[in-house]
Amino acid sequence: MAGKTIAENRRARFDYFLEQTFEAGLALTGSEVKSLRNGKANIAESYAAVEGDEIVLVNADIPKYAQAGPHFNHEPRRPRKLLLKRREIDRLMGAVQREGLTLIPTKLYWSDKGLAKLEVALAKGKKIHDKRETAAERDWQRDKARLMRDKG
Repeated sequence: MAGKTIAENRRARFDYFLEQTFEAGLALTGSEVKSLRNGKANIAESYAAVEGDEIVLVNADIPKYAQAGPHFNHEPRRPRKLLLKRREIDRLMGAVQREGLTLIPTKLYWSDKGLAKLEVALAKGKKIHDKRETAAERDWQRDKARLMRDKG
């Protein structure tokens, strides 16, 4: 998945076990695309939810585009429809409803064709002890790399 990254949810790897990722398009308005072209977006607190027979991105912040007038601008935190194939939608809906998994956006980027794409991951929440274990593993890897660099 090559392309220029607009926003990344780095906290997702710390808070969740990411199992499988999907690439989804976004249904955006013109002022949202212009704002994304400026590189301004925040998907840190966002999630994807099932509404009827479609999946929407909830609570993603794409700020208003300054040059658009008040009538042509968008709502910064409005729900945005994710564009996926029907088979993928059915698979994600089944995983969310039956297995209790969560849909977490991990990365918002431009595709090679210049389209805004969202990487969505099926995730399972971590408990506090899992987070501590992840932090300890990360610290050990950092210390090990430092030792190898200094002694090697």
